[in-house]
Amino acid sequence: QVQLVESGGGLVQPGGSLRLSCAVSGTIFMIQTMGWYRQAPGKQRELVATITGGGSTNYADPVKGRFTISRGSAKNTTVILQMNSLKPEDTAVYLCNIYAGWRTMRDYWGQGTQVTVAS
Repeated sequence: QVQLVESGGGLVQPGGSLRLSCAVSGTIFMIQTMGWYRQAPGKQRELVATITGGGSTNYADPVKGRFTISRGSAKNTTVILQMNSLKPEDTAVYLCNIYAGWRTMRDYWGQGTQVTVAS
């Protein structure tokens, strides 16, 4: 059974930084992409950033230049989101995602970690 567990969320002042980490466990044949999404109250879930197996990254426009996605030393077991220059509009539940499988690819999600940016 595949599990994704996020950590690192919390309360931070505007302009501050947080580092989110997602630990992936279970039997996975192939991971195509790893990524982070977020969902604010009353809003739809939106892409934050993704990273492919080859290391290519993609960022949503609102976070470009402020957030950095990377994989841990064991590439398919950890995905990290470094968030700098945080703004109140970054407040949301941040969810880890992998698109993975074998014959059939599918999305797997973590439970999410709350990030609150407020003074």
